[in-house]
Amino acid sequence: MNSLNVAIVGGMGRISQRLTKLLVSSTPPSQVKSIIRHQAQVDAVRALSLDPTLGLITPIVLSLDTASVQEFTDVFTGCDVVYFIAGWKPGENNQNAEEITKKVDYEGAVKVFDAIEAVKDGATPHLIMVSALDIRHPEKIPEHYTEEDIAMSERLRKDIPSFMHWKYEADKNLAKRQGFKWTIVRPGGLTEDSGTGKVSIGRTHLGTVSRDDVAKVLFLLATRPKAAGLAIDLLSGPDDVEKRLDTFVEKGETDFLG
Repeated sequence: MNSLNVAIVGGMGRISQRLTKLLVSSTPPSQVKSIIRHQAQVDAVRALSLDPTLGLITPIVLSLDTASVQEFTDVFTGCDVVYFIAGWKPGENNQNAEEITKKVDYEGAVKVFDAIEAVKDGATPHLIMVSALDIRHPEKIPEHYTEEDIAMSERLRKDIPSFMHWKYEADKNLAKRQGFKWTIVRPGGLTEDSGTGKVSIGRTHLGTVSRDDVAKVLFLLATRPKAAGLAIDLLSGPDDVEKRLDTFVEKGETDFLG
């Protein structure tokens, strides 16, 4: 793998921290711009490197709420890859879920899309965005869903309607973009289990996956430009993560049904 210049929007998230560690410990190590919300997070972000003195991680305090498109464009210029891993976490601050998901998961995502499109100096970075499994038009039920999948999907739409709606609006917006390469990763319910390196990818049922294994897929996608234009369903499963991902990418069939 060549050394990459990477930006991560939402750098203090649990997946982002795992991903950052993978990127800066790869051979050769990548340079990571970690975009965070608060100055108080700077030291914690730098500490994700085994040797912070190497300067592989650059914390950048920039809010999706208030920063301009141009400020994000300035950060993304010179990057090979931009990861969008920001957003509301189901179960947190439920009273403001509608406001937060619209502001961050949708409007913040669109701001990032616009910022990448505005990069003029050098190559446009490849966007890799974390969405969620089962993000879709509510009336477009995937043909492979079982009755159990349908029942679980209905519960999700009842329990976290704002999250499902605004994530869908963001994915729908991204799917129309042609000014840059993009890939959507759609993990199931996230767990703190240790990663196994074994997954199910592509037209999965509904279930869970560890944050470790999600971070691994994100890391691998940084060097897989053929994944551009694909949405990738991801769960824990029986298959080797790298082999299964490569098979999916080679097949070229997206999991986002619109």
